[in-house]
Amino acid sequence: MDHSLLLAAKQIGAGLAVIALSGVGIGIGNIFATLVSSIARNPASRSHVFGLGMLGFALTEAVALYALLIAFLILFM
Repeated sequence: MDHSLLLAAKQIGAGLAVIALSGVGIGIGNIFATLVSSIARNPASRSHVFGLGMLGFALTEAVALYALLIAFLILFM
């Protein structure tokens, strides 16, 4: 296989793997919008809701890190 064709295929694959980052950005925005809204409605539940919001943020960010890892593996291996 031609080297330039292989490089192009790797770059396309890495680009497709990074598409997941747009969904992660939307998800994190939704998490914090809901967090602020729920704290504004019931300030007494701030500590419980904030902990759950941070857990949701961490799990959503893990998806971004996995997508970035896959993109780098495709690109540099």
